[in-house]
Amino acid sequence: MKGFMRLGIRDGVELPALPEGDPPPWMAKRPAGIGAFLDTFASYDLNRSALAGYQRPVYFALGALSNPHEYGEIAQRLAEVFPDFQLEVFERRHHFDPPHRIEPARLAASLLALWNRAEAQTQGP
Repeated sequence: MKGFMRLGIRDGVELPALPEGDPPPWMAKRPAGIGAFLDTFASYDLNRSALAGYQRPVYFALGALSNPHEYGEIAQRLAEVFPDFQLEVFERRHHFDPPHRIEPARLAASLLALWNRAEAQTQGP
């Protein structure tokens, strides 16, 4: 797990400390679940043109300390697919120290602004 987690963060960033004590029983299934995700990512053909037809705002919260070759590239690809894409970078966050848990008020304000904008688009001028 530590090796997998290291892939999710920028070089030089420390991983969060693991909780003390024995891992919960469900953690025993985690490696197989990660393997299933990776197999699916490698074999699934995503229909980007269908996604490009989505006309509502799309929001992506990105931790600047996340692995830029993974999450930064995902953000770039999504920005090319969705016509109304908003990227918000959280400078001191990463995939395992996420904005929704650490900065919930900021994230909530961003989502509220996005929803208000989407609602205004639905109602028209």
